[in-house]
Amino acid sequence: MKPLKSKVSITLDSDIIDQLKELAEKDDRSFSQYVNMILKEYLSQENKKKEA
Repeated sequence: MKPLKSKVSITLDSDIIDQLKELAEKDDRSFSQYVNMILKEYLSQENKKKEA
């Protein structure tokens, strides 16, 4: 079963949005999927730092 998702509203700088959209397109993902992937990777790295 897929995990439930929640909608959130955030404000990002225009240049960050442009870069993320470009990277998402290159990776054949939606903007939302790409941001979610980046955040998961970041949180995973942070958790590994805490365990070390």
